[in-house]
Amino acid sequence: MLIKPVTIITLAAVLSASPVVAQTVYPIDRAEILSGARFDFKVEFPDRVDQAKLKVTVNGEDHAAVFGRAATFIEREDGRDQSALMLRDVELAKPGPFVVEVNDGTKSRKVTWTVYDTGPRKAKNVILFIGDGMSPAHRVGARLLSKGIAEGKSLGKLAMDDMPHTALVATAGSDSIITDSANSASAYSTGHKSAVNAMGVYADRTRDAFDDPRVETITSLARRRLKMSIGIVTTTEVEDATPAAMVAHTRRRAAYDEIVEQLFAARPDVLLGGGSANFLPKSAAGSKRKDEVDYIARFREGGYALATTAGELNALAAKPETRQLLGLFATGNMDGALDRKFLKGGGVKKFPEQPDLTEQLQAALNVLSKNEAGFFLMVESGLIDKYAHALDFDRAVYDTIMLDNAVRLARDWASKRGDDTLILVTPDHNHPNALVGTINHDMSTTSEAPMRERVGVYDKAGFPNYPAPDADGYPSRVDVSRRLAIFSASLPDHYETFRPKLDGPNDPTMKGDDDGTFKANEKYKGVPGAVLRPGNLPAMMNASVHSGEDVILTATGPGSERVKGSMDNTEVFRVMVDALGLAAAK
Repeated sequence: MLIKPVTIITLAAVLSASPVVAQTVYPIDRAEILSGARFDFKVEFPDRVDQAKLKVTVNGEDHAAVFGRAATFIEREDGRDQSALMLRDVELAKPGPFVVEVNDGTKSRKVTWTVYDTGPRKAKNVILFIGDGMSPAHRVGARLLSKGIAEGKSLGKLAMDDMPHTALVATAGSDSIITDSANSASAYSTGHKSAVNAMGVYADRTRDAFDDPRVETITSLARRRLKMSIGIVTTTEVEDATPAAMVAHTRRRAAYDEIVEQLFAARPDVLLGGGSANFLPKSAAGSKRKDEVDYIARFREGGYALATTAGELNALAAKPETRQLLGLFATGNMDGALDRKFLKGGGVKKFPEQPDLTEQLQAALNVLSKNEAGFFLMVESGLIDKYAHALDFDRAVYDTIMLDNAVRLARDWASKRGDDTLILVTPDHNHPNALVGTINHDMSTTSEAPMRERVGVYDKAGFPNYPAPDADGYPSRVDVSRRLAIFSASLPDHYETFRPKLDGPNDPTMKGDDDGTFKANEKYKGVPGAVLRPGNLPAMMNASVHSGEDVILTATGPGSERVKGSMDNTEVFRVMVDALGLAAAK
């Protein structure tokens, strides 16, 4: 449920002689705005107000003089006795502080914005890698499995960790200390805070999920100001929160049909992932659309080459004439590395020729690099998050290895070009996952002791005994006798089996009574040693949830020196636009 901005009036405020703070202003207080970036200005009044008594100033001047035109007055927004002011598509060119003051004759509000400039362009390209929900436990697990460890020292480094600049990034949203993938990715793509489920907008109080005040994305800025190419690559549905947040504007991330429409309107040069179900007309097999619009046909009519398998993708990306590429490799999310390469679970039987993230990346680089003006590319390993929600830590770790392989490919590609590309690697938010030791148990035998007694901690943890990784860093088996013990601090009711799920991705819960709640999935009840774990989350939750710890950002390339210390997630946007000199590009 979307949480709206609220005004809390304390007793001290009531007793104070100063005006009561009541209006909600968008952009919000302390917003940092790129010079020349477009945004919508809105004021929401808690009551119906007299337009004649309104006074709205920016740095002491009437707002119409500063923005170039007056805001539209809405006397009864959504038919309620609440007024509003709305001014679409404005920008501020001059860097510095901007104080916005609103007074309706009885109540007032003041917010301050900071408009910032950039220096000259440093990077030709920007590649933003997002490991959705990637926790430190996933990174360490990926390093242990793909590099190995001996006598306490790693036998190698992940490409994402072997970077010259590192920062901790705070991820809270405008409405909560816990973010979701929509507003967290939106902070990266716009430089503005937003609310859970929202992207590219400030979530307002109206009924319409698509009329909220918009803020411009980096993809729009890069194309509008520098004529750069745009790429979006993911292993989830392309309509999912992270990829959608690169271009979309809505407070309802689940509005897949409308997000596909916005993807088509934005026309990224490369769009690769799953999610064909919402591109297909309602009458087509496998469709989830509510109308008969065929967006695959529309993309093709718009000049896009279409790939549905790895072979088609590689062939099309190699063609010199391919300038726009749409790849849809599954009706829903794609499958992760563990299933595609080894276990053949999930949807692999239905979609056996899905490309690896490295293949998707290589195809994107082939197409996007044809533009001499450069490109912006977002690459997401999105199933890390899906698996972490499902308490499927083996699959999450394998998709972290896959992400690192893609990072290594990009770094090698950039080094051959003289390092003209800013590369950033970061989660969008955390999961409360922790590596606590190892599980010491031969899966071919039945344990006489309770399985929890097989969890080795401290010196009893020792080192895992996965087989040596292949050339891509993947051990061929996860069902070994000393395997990583990664647990979550946020739990639904579930059966803890202490085992990897070899028959398909974990599904820890099932629907409970007809009251919207969930209970432990009885599928796992009979697994030897399984323990019923009462959850610590509300019963309406069917999975583990996100957590609020800072995430690790690493970076290399021109402009990466800005990545350091403690940062807010909105500052990641600033790192990228500064590297591209977007404020200087008039």
